[in-house]
Amino acid sequence: MQEMHTPGMQNVVLASKSLADYAPVVGDDVIAEIEQLARPLQGARVIHISSTAYGGGVAEMLHTLIPLMRSAGLDAEWRVISGYDEFFSVTKSMHNALQGMALELTPAMRATYLHANVDNAVYFEDGFDYVIVHDPQPAPLRMLRAGDSGHWIWRCHIDLTAANPAYWAFLRPFVQMYDAAIFTMPSYVKKDLKIGKVAIVPPAIDPLSPKNAPMSVADTRRIVQLYGVNPEQPLLVQVSRFDPWKDPLGVIDVYRGVKREVPDVQLVMIGSMAHDDPEGMEYYQRTKDYAENDPNIHLLSNLDGIGNVEVNAFQSVATVVLQKSLREGFGLTVAEGLWKHKPVIGGNVGGIPLQIEDGKSGFLVNSIEECTDRALQLMHDPQLAHQMGVYGREEVRQKFLSTSNLRHYLRLFNDLSGTMADERHATVLSSHR
Repeated sequence: MQEMHTPGMQNVVLASKSLADYAPVVGDDVIAEIEQLARPLQGARVIHISSTAYGGGVAEMLHTLIPLMRSAGLDAEWRVISGYDEFFSVTKSMHNALQGMALELTPAMRATYLHANVDNAVYFEDGFDYVIVHDPQPAPLRMLRAGDSGHWIWRCHIDLTAANPAYWAFLRPFVQMYDAAIFTMPSYVKKDLKIGKVAIVPPAIDPLSPKNAPMSVADTRRIVQLYGVNPEQPLLVQVSRFDPWKDPLGVIDVYRGVKREVPDVQLVMIGSMAHDDPEGMEYYQRTKDYAENDPNIHLLSNLDGIGNVEVNAFQSVATVVLQKSLREGFGLTVAEGLWKHKPVIGGNVGGIPLQIEDGKSGFLVNSIEECTDRALQLMHDPQLAHQMGVYGREEVRQKFLSTSNLRHYLRLFNDLSGTMADERHATVLSSHR
């Protein structure tokens, strides 16, 4: 997508996807259930609103979820808000503060945030049955469009458990204007949030996307070699934005600890530079400086031509996939690694324990030392690594694929409109008003 300096929102152009293509992966019964849930919703106008069309897990999920909604018979679209660098600097601070950073919220920051949202709200037209607003960046839209009809849902993708009180107090009145909110885990729901419904919906990966589709061994090896990585040598891989919460400097410390016992180990860190993340380049530089020109540390991004196919190749070749986050709303890269039959070592935070069963599909760790020990254990025990990979892939198939994500949304839509197709599924919803 091009840079956005015009007022209002821009439509995101989407590829088409067919639900039927997912049947061989998830089973006919899952597709049949989705079709049943979609029956009362045929032709419903649905719009998703977010801050960026690329970079990060939210955008990635929407590139699949919305085409699948269309395949199920809904009239779904996706728009991205406009905003200047100053606005995205404020929302990055907001993101960090809501995940626990002690940051100040100044009157100027509040004004910048609200001014950009007013600009977007002015150009937004009514007429949607379901409006899903993703994360804090466009959260005031419901208040600014209070007269609009339809069911409005706020989707929070971040971990609010340690939210900075000043930032949460500022955001909460906007969120409480919505009919429902979606969170990744029950523990992320703030106790003082008064809202009609809360749905708990874990994120999901697309098993047919270029990032997760099966790839031949020859192709994976050829791709990683293009970037100077030897597929014959042990390889640690972390795919994440260059961001303090992903602890890239700690990942380098883990690599150095492993290297003392496994001298030929390599580390690949892949990040995506997104236009709503002005800190990304700065933290990339800090990570690069910390790597001290080690030829076996490879820092890669979309600026190096790394796309979904390349990420697939590196995760598929990895000996161990890392997600050493210090805070993590969910961490789609955990599910991606597990889907490729890889053991994943993740920080014991946020949504990562939802995906990794400690000792079965990977390991949960609380320190650099623990992470180093577990990586060495997996490198010295290939059979354990293989068993974990097999177990982890099946867990993802059952719980964390795009079809599951779609199913959760359809249940919520039905519930909000009073057309619940199956009462058994109402347990994911609760009143918070």
